[in-house]
Amino acid sequence: MVVAMLVGMFALRPLWALTLPGAIERTDVRTLAMATGMAIGMAVWMRVRGHGWAGIGEMTTAMYAPFIVLLVPYWFGAVSAGVVMTGGHVLMVIAMVAVMLRRRSEYTHGGHRLPRAVVRIGAVVLALAILPVSVGATVATMNKRSVYAPPAPSPGAPAPASRPFDPTLPTAVVVLGAEGAHAGDTLGPFEVLAVTGRFNVLTAAPTPAPVALTGGLDLVPDVTFESLTTRLGGRAADVVVVPAMPRTDEPAVLDFLRRQADDGALILSVCVGGEVAAAAGVLDGHTATSHWYYLDGLEKDFPDVRWQRGVRYVDDGQVISTAGVLSGIDGTLRVIERLTDTQVAAAAAQAVGWRHYSPGTPLPIPVQRFGAGDAIAALNQSYRWDAPTAGVLLTEGVGELELASPFTTYTEAVYAARTLAVSSGATTVRSRHGLTFVPRATLADAPQLDRLLVPGAAAAARHDAPTTHDLQPTYLHATPGFAFDGPLRDIATNVDVPSAAWRAKLLEYPTGDITLTGRGWPWERTLRPVVLALAGLALLAGGLAVHRRRTRRPVQQDDHRAPAAV
Repeated sequence: MVVAMLVGMFALRPLWALTLPGAIERTDVRTLAMATGMAIGMAVWMRVRGHGWAGIGEMTTAMYAPFIVLLVPYWFGAVSAGVVMTGGHVLMVIAMVAVMLRRRSEYTHGGHRLPRAVVRIGAVVLALAILPVSVGATVATMNKRSVYAPPAPSPGAPAPASRPFDPTLPTAVVVLGAEGAHAGDTLGPFEVLAVTGRFNVLTAAPTPAPVALTGGLDLVPDVTFESLTTRLGGRAADVVVVPAMPRTDEPAVLDFLRRQADDGALILSVCVGGEVAAAAGVLDGHTATSHWYYLDGLEKDFPDVRWQRGVRYVDDGQVISTAGVLSGIDGTLRVIERLTDTQVAAAAAQAVGWRHYSPGTPLPIPVQRFGAGDAIAALNQSYRWDAPTAGVLLTEGVGELELASPFTTYTEAVYAARTLAVSSGATTVRSRHGLTFVPRATLADAPQLDRLLVPGAAAAARHDAPTTHDLQPTYLHATPGFAFDGPLRDIATNVDVPSAAWRAKLLEYPTGDITLTGRGWPWERTLRPVVLALAGLALLAGGLAVHRRRTRRPVQQDDHRAPAAV
C-alpha cells in the first residue's frame, strides 16, 4: 500500500504542474494535490486486491481528513505550513491504522490475511500515539494562535501621538500588517533609527486601527498608507522596513511595498519579513537572507531570490535583508551607515546597548540547524499548556526595544508566559520616541495574573510599579545591558535554561557575553507526552478487557425445562 501511495503521488506530480501552474506552489493546493495522488495510488492497489468500495472510501477519508483539518487553522494563520505537512502525515498514519482495525476482516481474510501480531502491534501503536498527537496538536495550535491574538473590538481607533516631522530629513517607514507584525522586527529598527535624530521614523498600516504586535502589544500606527502619501507629497519614503507578519499575503501591504520599491525606496527586510518582501516581488533577482529556520522553505517558494546563509545581513543595493530578529539591528545600522555615516551608526549601537556592531561589514554567524537539544521547542509548543499569565506593565517613556523584549521573548517558540499588556490606569501609553500603545487592561481590572513584568530601565530606577494581585513586580531592566538580556536571564531562572538558550538561538542573539543560569532540563514537561501515551494504552487495555468480558459471558440456561416423557 505504501509503495502504491508513493507511485500515485510521484506519477501525478507532472499533471498537477501542468494543470495547476502557479497555484501548485501554494501550501494548501500542494498538500491536497499530494493527498490526491496518494489516494489514487492506494485506491487502485486496494481495488486490485479485491477490497470493497466502502473500505476504499474510508481509507481515502483517513488520508484526506487530517490535512483538511490542519489546513483550516493554517488558512487563519494559526499553524505553519510545516505543521500542516508534518502533523498531517502523522495523523494520516494513525487514521489509516484505525480504518484497518475497523475493517480487519478485509485485511485478514483470503489473500489479504494480516497476521494477528501485526493487528496487535497496530492497535498498540495507535493507542500510544493518539493522545500525545491529538493533545499536542491542539495545544500547539492554541499557543501559535496566542502569539497574534487580536485586540478586542473598540468603537473608535485612538489617535497616535503627534511628533515633529522635518521634511529636510530622510523618512523611514516601518510597515505594519492589518493582522499584526512582529514586535522585535518592528520596534528594534524603529528605535535604532530614532535614536540617531537623523530620520523621520513612522509606522504605517493599511488602516488607522491598532495593530497587534507579538504577544498582544497593540500599537497605533502613525499613518496609513494613504495618508503617508500625503505626508510625503507623493514621493516614496527613503527607507521601508518590512518586519515579519502573521500573514504574508495582505494585498494592501504587498501593493504598498511594490509601489515604494518602484519609486526608489531602500527596502530593509527583517527576519521572516523577507518572506513578505519576497511575496511582493521586491527581492526578485537580489541576493538576500532571512531567518535560518525558514530558509529551506523560502528557497523552494521563491526561487528567483538568491538566498544566502551564515551572515547577519546582506546589502544588495536597493535591498538590505537580515537574518533573525536581532540581526535586524545590524541591518538597520547598515542603513544608517549608508544614509549618514559610520560614526552615527556606532553612536546608535551604543545608545541601544548593542555590543555586536561591526562597522561597514556584516558579521558571519553560524549556519544554524535544528539540533537534538532543540527538542525543547516541541515540548514547549505542544505540551506547555499551563504557561502562566504575565501582565506586562506599559509605562510612559519606556524604550521601544525594552518594550519589545518581553513580548518577543516570552511568547513565540518558548511560550514561557501568556503576556497581557496592562497599564496603571492610562488608556494609552507613549514610548520613548513617541509611539502610542493601547493596553488591553488596567491593573485594577486585569484578570488573574501569575506574574507582573515591568520593562524599562527608568521604571526599574523609579521602582514604582503598583502592587496588585499580591504580585511582586519583576523589573526586567534593573541591570544595565542590552534590552533582551533581562528577559532571557529571567526565563533561564524561572522556566529553564534550555528554553532560554533556544529562544536566544532563534533570536540570533550572541549570548557569549551573558550567562544563563537556572533550572535544567524540564523533565516534568518531558513526561507529559509519555503519560498521555500510557493513558492511551490503558484505555486500549480497558476496552479490550470489557470486550472480552462481554464475549465470554456464559449463556443463561432455562431452569423451566419441559418434563421428560414417561
